[in-house]
Amino acid sequence: LDLASLGRLTFEAPDEARFPALRLAREALAAGGAAPIVFNAANEVAALAFLDRRLGFLNIAAVVADTLEKATSAGVSCGSDDACDAALAVDAQARRIAGDVIASLNMAA
Repeated sequence: LDLASLGRLTFEAPDEARFPALRLAREALAAGGAAPIVFNAANEVAALAFLDRRLGFLNIAAVVADTLEKATSAGVSCGSDDACDAALAVDAQARRIAGDVIASLNMAA
């Protein structure tokens, strides 16, 4: 890809209604703490479920949103432990929650 040969590039603000995961990512970054870790873990679990044909593509953002909400309600946080250990613990908790969310969606279908 030779960007110089393209000449002029123009950019527009992204449509967060069409791309809800972008809004969720921005919200997670703004919230800080464990939220970005939860976002990433939930997104990876949901994407894997999509690739395994256990989840529809359009449900990925819904799983991420539900996982963020449930992790917040459950008090998932980095705590006062060593930052790396805390991040891994948050990641594991978020992956478990996302798996539960996907399982509940599959049971409802």
